[in-house]
Amino acid sequence: MSDFDIVVIGGGPGGYGAALYAASAGLKVALVSDNDLGGTCLNRGCIPAKSLLQTAEVLRNAQHAGDFGIVPNADPKGFKADWKQVSRRTTGVVDKLVGGLGGLLKQRKVEVINGHGQLDANGQVKVGKRSLSSRAVIIATGSQPKSIPGFAVDGKTIVTSDHTSRGDTLPKRIAIIGGGVIGVEFASVYADVGVETTLLEALPTAVLPVGPDEEIAKVLAKALAKRGVKVLGGARVSAPKKTAKGLQLDYETAAGKGSVEVDQVLVAIGRAPVTEGLGLQAAGVQVDERGFIKVDATTLATTCKGVYAIGDVIKTPGLAHVAYAEAVAAVQSILGERPTAVDYGRVPFVVYTHPEVAWVGMSEAEAKAAKLDFEVRKFRFAGNGRAMILGETDGMVKVIAAKNGPLLGVHMVGPWVSELLAENYLAVNWQALPGEVGAFIHPHPSLSEAVGEVMLSFTGRSLHYHG
Repeated sequence: MSDFDIVVIGGGPGGYGAALYAASAGLKVALVSDNDLGGTCLNRGCIPAKSLLQTAEVLRNAQHAGDFGIVPNADPKGFKADWKQVSRRTTGVVDKLVGGLGGLLKQRKVEVINGHGQLDANGQVKVGKRSLSSRAVIIATGSQPKSIPGFAVDGKTIVTSDHTSRGDTLPKRIAIIGGGVIGVEFASVYADVGVETTLLEALPTAVLPVGPDEEIAKVLAKALAKRGVKVLGGARVSAPKKTAKGLQLDYETAAGKGSVEVDQVLVAIGRAPVTEGLGLQAAGVQVDERGFIKVDATTLATTCKGVYAIGDVIKTPGLAHVAYAEAVAAVQSILGERPTAVDYGRVPFVVYTHPEVAWVGMSEAEAKAAKLDFEVRKFRFAGNGRAMILGETDGMVKVIAAKNGPLLGVHMVGPWVSELLAENYLAVNWQALPGEVGAFIHPHPSLSEAVGEVMLSFTGRSLHYHG
């Protein structure tokens, strides 16, 4: 008889999500983790990074209080961030969530085992001297920041997001290598709190080169540049050189060679799966050349019977909410149920910058590449009453739909578009017609009216839509 129904290796969103879901189905579960409960997302990634972004928003609003008729005794630009206090608040948010997660696992009777989990030749899990037998194993060991040759991470002058999301000091000048989600979110934070920021991306499109519609990414690039970020695309970067005042970073773009002197370099070129040291080869679990575990896209089963893999260790979008969905599908597979397969072409994405970026489904470029017959409509927040009230009118809702057919994609940039995405995610995944979405009443005044307006325009009639 097995010790457990399921043993989960990894305590991040995928791992603890699988443990909680399995326990709610009445299964006996062990969660093995040699890292902080909650993983990178909760301790060093999603949660602390978004806490810093919220701090930046509060500071930005305080500095613009005069725009709303609120006149303090001193110049509102006098507001500044006390970074030690910011760090304490972020730590408090994380600690509360970690504590709550631990309590929930205990309530569900999940046995949490601290230690390094490793598969043996039979697909069972060893933790130190202890051997755990189970019906099934789920691998969810997550990812770690990628590195660049010549950029030795020391946690002080050369850092990754693991350091910046929980640090208690601010550099005066920083260079961020990588214009993806991690890079632009930290560029947004640093721009708001007064750090001299340079963003360098190897691809020609410097800001969010992969993911959202190009027109949407350009709005964010312009917004960052307006707030003082030096944005450089197509940049080849050389290893940093120490100077009397910091680090010199030489680069080359299509416009020529240049250099920037900074106090710190943030390497934000993406993340790699953590799959070494898990005994995968001995158990017959296949991985690809980049270290990702090979799985069946529907069941999440690996090449070893009874072993499943989810989250950042498989080649799917590295998002906590995707890992949650994969956790559900894996447990359903173990239970012998028909799993709710993840449609990776219609996953919701959010970038929590200022302004925010959010999207689901195809971009205009992807629709063209697929040679589809489609229409594109846009509604800018400059014409939205709530956006004017907020004083945040940059951005738009851009909708791509099949000609006389269903929605293909919705891409947005602007205030709180992260909270507008759910409606569009449902509409795209249910293959709704734009006119069907436009027929629903959107409250006034609200940012969601921008969605209703652009959807209604596909019918050939409209209210405030002006093309």
